[in-house]
Amino acid sequence: MPLAKTYPFQPCDSEGPVFKEPWEAQAFGMVVALHQSGAFSWEEWATHLNAEITAAQLEGDPDLGDTYYRHWLRALEKIVSKKGLSSTAEISTRVEKWRDAYINTPHGQAIELTNAST
Repeated sequence: MPLAKTYPFQPCDSEGPVFKEPWEAQAFGMVVALHQSGAFSWEEWATHLNAEITAAQLEGDPDLGDTYYRHWLRALEKIVSKKGLSSTAEISTRVEKWRDAYINTPHGQAIELTNAST
């Protein structure tokens, strides 16, 4: 079964899922992997994602499709916290380490996150 039919709201073109940035594909893959491992049902995931999209729309997001994966990421962070897979503090620390690594990496070089376990 094509991915577009398995995950009907995933933006797709004739080639399959469409991602503008690598992190979008990674976030998508993390959700699929967590779902497939039994961490949460697809219905639970859809509820979290819908809540994030609705909240963003209420805050003025014009819902043009360019913020979809930001909502996806926020929903992922919330569901893994709710399920006890990671804490909000752990997620915040990891985000800050990635941000620092990104800012301090010269353009054109691979971003390396050191000491990722802390």
